[in-house]
Amino acid sequence: MNQFRTLSRQLPLSTRGFASAARPVSSRRVANWVPVAAGVAAAAGVAYYSSAQVHAESKKALTDPNEWTEFKLAKVDTVSHNTKHFVFELPQKDQILGLETAGCILTKFTREENGKNVIRPYTPVSDPDQQGTFELVIKVYDKGLMSKHIHSLQPGNTLAVKGPITKYKWEPNMHREIALLGAGTGITPLYQLMHRINKDPKDQTKVHLFYGNVTEDDILIKDHIDAIAKQNPDQFKVHYFVDKPTKEWKGQTGFINQDYLEKNMFKPGDHTGNVKIFVCGPPPFYDAFSGNKVSPQDQGELTGMLKDMGFNKDQVFKF
Repeated sequence: MNQFRTLSRQLPLSTRGFASAARPVSSRRVANWVPVAAGVAAAAGVAYYSSAQVHAESKKALTDPNEWTEFKLAKVDTVSHNTKHFVFELPQKDQILGLETAGCILTKFTREENGKNVIRPYTPVSDPDQQGTFELVIKVYDKGLMSKHIHSLQPGNTLAVKGPITKYKWEPNMHREIALLGAGTGITPLYQLMHRINKDPKDQTKVHLFYGNVTEDDILIKDHIDAIAKQNPDQFKVHYFVDKPTKEWKGQTGFINQDYLEKNMFKPGDHTGNVKIFVCGPPPFYDAFSGNKVSPQDQGELTGMLKDMGFNKDQVFKF
């Protein structure tokens, strides 16, 4: 994971959110406005706020969720034997991507052999406030058409992106405690939540992360996760699980299991039920913990380990 240290320096570990491009209007300025007529004042107000809104929108590279935009690959680094870190350029250096937490983007390419489009969602690991670029960490899979395509890209090549898509709009302190259950590349939306909460000093949500992988090398964004937990150990609790550990491994061995969750996570009725569990991983992971979604709009029924623990459908969100 040494190659990922570069990304650790690039991504702010204690900041997340959106910068407003509209200049605030001070009370002193308002007091000095003496319009000749109410109609003039109304027109000026509309013009001012319309201009501010256009200016704010111009700072976002993605403004239409139905429009595909090509972004140039600026840099690619190897993270592990099957994972790479990609940095894509935005059209303007002072632009942000336009993503909200928790949200993702869609990527697209056309297969040469049959002319069909392949479309897959990905969650950027870069801060939404990051200007000029956005970043993806992607693991390649044997049957992953999109992951193979993106891994084949070289600096200067482009990738078609559409969005943003907001999956669970986060508000500070909307839950007293949350648990993040993930495996493999499912860490990216979970890390996005961690990062957002850690950025806001007013957000006192307690976070429990349970993250499973096959080997230690498969743990993605570990430097970032560890930095957050080290900075705020009382607020962020991190539990790593590795199925095939080395002799030096100091985390948990095997798979995330119900007994461990019951001992290290909140109960369904804690904080009068104001708790939430977020799940993200491959289909078998969903099957074990929560059941799969029916569709992006339909979370489906809650099944699996979390139901056995007494949680209800409204307390679990499946990315």
